Amino acid sequence: MTARTFLRLASRTKILVIGDLILDKYLFGTVARISPEAPVPVLAAEREEAKAGGAGNVCLNLASLRCKTVVIGRVGNDEEGSRLDALLAGQGIDSLLIRDGAPTTTKTRVLAGSQQLLRIDREKVTPLSASALHAVENRLEREKGISAIIVSDYGKGMVTPGLIRFLVRYAARRRVLLTVDPKVEHFKRYRGVACLTPNLTEASAGMGRLMPKDERQIACLGNSILRTLRCRYLVITLGKDGMAVFRKPGDVVHLPAARKEVFDVTGAGDTVIAVLTLALACGADILSAARIANLAAGAVVQKVGAAAVTPEELIALEQESRAV
Repeated sequence: MTARTFLRLASRTKILVIGDLILDKYLFGTVARISPEAPVPVLAAEREEAKAGGAGNVCLNLASLRCKTVVIGRVGNDEEGSRLDALLAGQGIDSLLIRDGAPTTTKTRVLAGSQQLLRIDREKVTPLSASALHAVENRLEREKGISAIIVSDYGKGMVTPGLIRFLVRYAARRRVLLTVDPKVEHFKRYRGVACLTPNLTEASAGMGRLMPKDERQIACLGNSILRTLRCRYLVITLGKDGMAVFRKPGDVVHLPAARKEVFDVTGAGDTVIAVLTLALACGADILSAARIANLAAGAVVQKVGAAAVTPEELIALEQESRAV
C-alpha cells in the first residue's frame, strides 16, 4: 500500500482511542548565565506552548491524517483539563472526558533552545473507578462505525484490568481491531489483542527478561511474547535502529529507521501506534502498515516534543526512501 492510497482510505476510517490523556507544556527560553544562588542555569523565559500528549497525541496523529477520531480519557476539574479539552476539540476530535477528582496529568518541559533542562510532572495516579468504567462501557456500546480501537497505556490509571477485559471481549464481539501501546504493569494482561507496539525496554521488562543485546535475542523475545499473549502481530520499536515486525512466531522482519538523525523521540511511539493501526484498518498487511508507521516516526523525531505527522511529510518521506 502506497502512502497516497493509505491517505485516501484514512479519511473514510473511524478509530477510537482510549487511554491516559496528558497535557504537555513547553517553556522555551535562553540561558546566558548561572545563578549566583546555586549552580543552576538561569532561563530567560520567552514563550510557552501546550500540546495534547499521551493518548491525546495518538489522536492528533490520526486527525492529522484526516481520520475520524474519538477519544475516551480523563482530565481534572482544572485549567489544564479545560486546555486539553480545547486542544482536542480544536482538531475536530470527539471526546468523552471523565472527571473523577484527580488532577490532569501535566508534564512541563523547560528548554533552552533545543536542549531540555528540566521536566516537571504533576499527576496523581489512581485507578479508574467502577462508575467511570461503567460510563466508558456505555459509550462504547453506543458507538457505531469504529474500525479499530487503540489503547494508549501510560500507566496513569485510566487503563485498568477491568477495562482491558471489557475491551478484549468487546473487540471480539464487534470484530473490531484492537491494538495496544502497553506499559509494563499491564503487559501480560493484553492476551488476545490484534497487535502490541512496545519499545524494547517495555517488551523485555513486561516479560521479566534482561534487555536483548542483538537481533537474535530480540527475535527470541518477540517470539516469546507472541506465544505467551497470543496476539496476532507484534511490533517492537527500537529507536534509532527502527523496528522489529513479527508476523508470527519465527517470522520477524527488521525495518531500519527512516531517519538516522534523531532530534526528539518524545511521542514517537504515539505516532507508530496511530499510523500502524490506521493502516491496518485501511486494509494494509502488517508489514506494509509497519513501513508506513516507520516513515511517520521518521517525520516526528525531527520535531520538538510530541508531534503529529502530516500527509505531506508522509508522501515526501516515501518518495525519499524510494530514491535511496
